[in-house]
Amino acid sequence: MSHFEDIPDDEPEYVSKTQLKREADALFQLGRQIVELTPATLKKFPIDEELMDSIELAHRINKKKDGYRRQLQFIAKLLRQRDTAAIANALEVLQAKTKQSNAAFHALEHTRDNLIKGGDDAIQALLDEHPQLDRQRLRQLVRQANKETAQNKPPKAYRELFQYLREETL
Repeated sequence: MSHFEDIPDDEPEYVSKTQLKREADALFQLGRQIVELTPATLKKFPIDEELMDSIELAHRINKKKDGYRRQLQFIAKLLRQRDTAAIANALEVLQAKTKQSNAAFHALEHTRDNLIKGGDDAIQALLDEHPQLDRQRLRQLVRQANKETAQNKPPKAYRELFQYLREETL
């Protein structure tokens, strides 16, 4: 007969002090990420009024002062008292959208650079992918960008080409 039979199974599992500190630090970091968001973005998050007031107060405090750190700790305390799954999920969705838009931005930059280096062959390859683009406009912008680069002028056409690609392909 084992002496473990006397212990009921429904008792909460022991959580180490280190694990509690890790969880508290994770909530502190979540709070910091939330505070760094703009007020317009925060309105889309499932945040109650008390937490929102604390976040707005953190926005008003100088980040270099110790009061800002204490306010972040208070926000972490408020987060410990709430279910943060919805907030964390909303933050992940926001970060995924940001990552996706950054990837699209870099792809457009890469396409623009290929057009400038590749000439007519690169233009034709792009037109095969995106037939709605204007060949004449692309050639004109590529030619101007190459001319500006050769003459060490400001990259006006270089930027214009990027804007045109962004407007027409995204």
